[in-house]
Amino acid sequence: MRRVTLFVNGSARNGKVVAVYGTLSDLLSVASNKLGIKATSVYNGKGGLIDDIALIRDDDVLFVCEGEPFIDPQTDGRAQEELTGSHTDWLTLNVGGRYFTTTRSTLVNKEPDSMLAHMFKDKDAWGNKQDPRGAFLIDRSPEYFEPILNYLRHGQLIVNDGINLLGSSALFVGVLEEARFFGIDSLIEHLEVAIKNSQPAEDHSPISRKEFVRFLLATPTKSELRCQGLNFSGADLSRLDLRYINFKMANLSRCNLAHANLCCANLERADLSGSVLDCANLQGVKMLCSNAEGASLKGCNFEDPSGLKANLEGANLKGVDMEGSQMTGINLRVATLKNAKLKNCNLRGATLAGTDLENCDLSGCDLQEANLRGSNVKGAIFEEMLTPLHMSQSVR
Repeated sequence: MRRVTLFVNGSARNGKVVAVYGTLSDLLSVASNKLGIKATSVYNGKGGLIDDIALIRDDDVLFVCEGEPFIDPQTDGRAQEELTGSHTDWLTLNVGGRYFTTTRSTLVNKEPDSMLAHMFKDKDAWGNKQDPRGAFLIDRSPEYFEPILNYLRHGQLIVNDGINLLGSSALFVGVLEEARFFGIDSLIEHLEVAIKNSQPAEDHSPISRKEFVRFLLATPTKSELRCQGLNFSGADLSRLDLRYINFKMANLSRCNLAHANLCCANLERADLSGSVLDCANLQGVKMLCSNAEGASLKGCNFEDPSGLKANLEGANLKGVDMEGSQMTGINLRVATLKNAKLKNCNLRGATLAGTDLENCDLSGCDLQEANLRGSNVKGAIFEEMLTPLHMSQSVR
């Protein structure tokens, strides 16, 4: 049995004595475990590459590397730099427990004003701490440091399969923070553009009936479904149970809500323009300042037997068709009903104070005890009224 002493390439410290057996691959595997590196090749003391285990003799001193050229541990790197006028010696960095081997010129030349350049421009200028293997200790994330090192090597943002920056904006942000920490200014600009381009485009597409029904089925009956500000434009929501749902400021334009149950739903400031709500249940609905211009509300029920009144105060109801709707006690104060059709509606006790009823068709309506004080009834049609309209109901 032969035994050899193994050192990390370029170092004459912390060697490991191991037994030689099997193939060269077996020796590299043992070296990887003993020295904590990913060994790929072995050199003898004179820098000769060993490619056959039969060439190894007992008590040889061998230097194991991770693919870099042989580094003589006895060579004076400073003297070599003075002769060549450049910083091309190899360095090993221990970044968060992971080892990276690179040249001093890689760390210095690409970004001469960066922290890494100042750390390694002159040997021992920063008093860099080294681990027992001689690797320079840097307490940062190795996953985010690797793309930075690749950028300093190639001038491009190159990553391994395990770090897919193009698939994760979170990794972009992590590498960006490392680039800012080390002062890699040119990479910061690249990353900021990449992060901006990686953000998904805002999706303003309307929610379909299928998607919304899925939400409804997944929501407990006692939980409020918050749909505030969502886009349902053109969706078919007919005959659905939409009680107590918060549609505040939602886009429901051109929706089909016929026969839907909207009891006590919140439609405040919602856009219902051009929608169809024929025969919908609107008991206790809140439609303050909503826009229902041109909508169809024929045969709707706004009347709650419990006394809860529907509130449409300030709503835009221009040109709506509400023929035959039950609206006892409804609040239409200062709403706009210009050119609306309210034929045969039940408006008993309704609040129409300050309401714009210009050219509104109120023929056949029941306006008993309705409050029309201050309303604009210019051109309004009051034919075939079920009960006479008393003057006190419309006096300002």
